[in-house]
Amino acid sequence: AFYQYDREKDRERMRLPIGKPVPGARLYILDREKAVQPIGVAGELYIAGAGVARGYLNRPELTEERFLDDPFYRGERMYQTGDLARWLPDGTVEWLGRTDGQVKIRGYRIEPGEVEAALRQIGGVREAAVIARTEGEETEIYAYIEGQDQQTVRAELAKRLPAYMMPSSFIGMREWPVTPSGKLDRKALPAPGGAAERRAYTAPRTIMEMKLAELWEEVLKNGPAGIDDHFFEQGGHSLKATALVSRIAKAFGVQVPLKEIFAKPTLKELAAVIQELDESPYAAIEPADKQDTYPVSSAQKRMYVLQQLDEDGTGYNMPAALKLTGPLDRARLDEVFRQLIRRHESLRTSFEAEADGEPVQRIHDDIPFTLIELASAEDFVRPFQLQEAPLFRASLVKEAEESHLLLVDMHHIISDGVSVGTLIREFSELYDNRTLDPLRIQYKDYAVWQKSFKKGETYKRQEAYWLKQLDGELPVLDLPADNARPAVRRFAGDYVSFSLDADTSAGLYKIARDNGCTLYMVLLAAYSTLLARLSGQEDIIIGSPIAGRPHKDLEPVIGMFVNTLAIRTHPTENKCFSDFLRDVRQTTHDAFE
Repeated sequence: AFYQYDREKDRERMRLPIGKPVPGARLYILDREKAVQPIGVAGELYIAGAGVARGYLNRPELTEERFLDDPFYRGERMYQTGDLARWLPDGTVEWLGRTDGQVKIRGYRIEPGEVEAALRQIGGVREAAVIARTEGEETEIYAYIEGQDQQTVRAELAKRLPAYMMPSSFIGMREWPVTPSGKLDRKALPAPGGAAERRAYTAPRTIMEMKLAELWEEVLKNGPAGIDDHFFEQGGHSLKATALVSRIAKAFGVQVPLKEIFAKPTLKELAAVIQELDESPYAAIEPADKQDTYPVSSAQKRMYVLQQLDEDGTGYNMPAALKLTGPLDRARLDEVFRQLIRRHESLRTSFEAEADGEPVQRIHDDIPFTLIELASAEDFVRPFQLQEAPLFRASLVKEAEESHLLLVDMHHIISDGVSVGTLIREFSELYDNRTLDPLRIQYKDYAVWQKSFKKGETYKRQEAYWLKQLDGELPVLDLPADNARPAVRRFAGDYVSFSLDADTSAGLYKIARDNGCTLYMVLLAAYSTLLARLSGQEDIIIGSPIAGRPHKDLEPVIGMFVNTLAIRTHPTENKCFSDFLRDVRQTTHDAFE
């Protein structure tokens, strides 16, 4: 390809145009299935035509990997470049970075090179580098800059990139580590919080601020926290804000409203909020006295009733699959599952109805468990009987000598999405002979606490809020569907998956930033608006799942905590979107609270 660079025309570009194909060459931009990408949609760049080489010299494996059959010209080959690119409307190809350099952060695929290019466009920045680091289970990107202060760079970069592409930390550099060949040694760049980082820092002044700074550092993993640090500018987002709330509840015994972290995002402001709050009801979750049976939680009761409506259904099964590669120690595998079952009471729980029809849960001291080997995964998912423990099963499928598929299934009444992640993580750690911290409380302790919580003033205030929110005649969404709504709910259906382009994503994040919202709030408002336009209704209720773990001690507990909030919105025709978004923000804050 060829391209004549124009300094005036291209200086604001964050990506590099590499021109149009030279005569005799063909450029393809394809997705992972080798389908052609339309104009403006990113894909991997392939080169075909007369100029394609025969392969790599003395490297047959790499040649086989990169030189492929051309699916559009029989008998010819194309070269897989590993570059991410897209077509522009004028027929020019725009280079977006390397596909093999992508990292996934909070569900988004990010190209560090693209962030690096954006940094170099900022006035005063002489050099920049962006790398990804993984600590524990979280991956973050970090920016290293020379020639400009971090606050200016952060503010300017926020205008150019969506929030999910913002580095967690900006580190000032005077000298850059290089390899013997003179290239940047990225592995030798200092860790965040090291001596090279130069940002204004004011140490905590009180015991309250010092304790909060420790929690702040746990959540953000961004070095020492100063009293003027801004939670969201330092890499925080709504999920991390929720994690901070749960840690504050345990450390200080108070429940900070989520909206307060948005309203008072600096450490000193948040410390002042904590100082004024009353004791949190969640601080009182303690181990329950031993009983034959225990009450069920509200979430479990909901699941119990729904399962009775379809006793042989699998709509509330939660299957997961884990790919195991390498030599498998079968005896170790069996022992790990026995350890997990001993550790988590939920994996030894069954459910039954008392004489008055009220469901209760029974914790078994010991239950039979066998890891079954299957020929295939086809018939693994089957109904559970709630009165029979365990409501958990696992099977092993052997694909090859050192390749196995571990299948796990749990009923939703003892598990949720966070629980599945916990089970897989703890399985890996135990199989690796690591020791897990003991659990202070189990799920049944939470259920017992919740029963007493319903007698208190905090619960009455929550009840009053929801009765007011759901007062009057409740709307039933009347969409122009192809078929009539069935009398009995079924789980048959499908989904459509798609990705938004970079410009649309950046625009959505800008709307969120300008209105003091999260992306979730913007999309919720947009979705409500769409439903209103399709149905002609101006009273819309949307069910929104939340994690429902309000205390740090509940984070490692396997159990059903998920709640579905009924978010009621009023997208009236005479309301502009920014005003409606502010209404949705307030409604969301209150509902989550």
